[in-house]
Amino acid sequence: MRRWAQAAVAGAICLSLGGCDLFRSSEEDSRDPAARAFPKADRPIAPIESTRYSSEEARDRLNEAKQIMDRAGIKPGMTVADIGAGEGYYTVRLAARVGAKGRVLAEDIMPEVIDALGRRITRENRANISVKLGTTEDPKLPAKSFDRIFMVHMYHEIQEPYAFLWNLHPALKPDGMLIVVDADRPTAKHGTPPRLLACEFAAVGFQMLDILPKPSAGGYVARFRAIGKRPDPENIIPCAIEGEE
Repeated sequence: MRRWAQAAVAGAICLSLGGCDLFRSSEEDSRDPAARAFPKADRPIAPIESTRYSSEEARDRLNEAKQIMDRAGIKPGMTVADIGAGEGYYTVRLAARVGAKGRVLAEDIMPEVIDALGRRITRENRANISVKLGTTEDPKLPAKSFDRIFMVHMYHEIQEPYAFLWNLHPALKPDGMLIVVDADRPTAKHGTPPRLLACEFAAVGFQMLDILPKPSAGGYVARFRAIGKRPDPENIIPCAIEGEE
């Protein structure tokens, strides 16, 4: 009922102003051209406020990375992507876990963050880590290359979630998994409700394997697999905002 009332009010405003088509066109023009074939998220997108979720010392006291990596089954020799790597908390710990025969790709969409992380990697002599600049709609990862892809406390900040996940889908190896860590709260409050998370991932061809509470990581950890063929962008059905409520 509330959504119907909101739509009715919006319609009345459009009729009185005669500007709805112009507004929709302007809103669409503000999106990256590469994302326009995909639906927009029917929910708020949290702004990027910090490259740090918490201090590394505080997170290590709670054994956060160890617990999440254990849950993800990270083993020596694996190839792992850390999306939204920030200052590299997970990046360097993943690198230590996969060892010299493994590889970690750290990605962020902010050039200054990538530059700072690159300096850290050089300073700490982390030879099995590389860095990459991504975009809001495409992580630009090579196909069938990763055993695990990590997205830690950043999914709610992705401006084009359907385009991003659709482009991410081919990057996993056939038996690979996508690991999401987030808080169980609305996206506007820097979290993602599990029901909404499962719905949006399913819309582009991911299956949630399981989800577990992880207070040490500030919320939960969910594991996904890419299944079947991705839907065509125009056939993706966005999840309703009620999924947050």
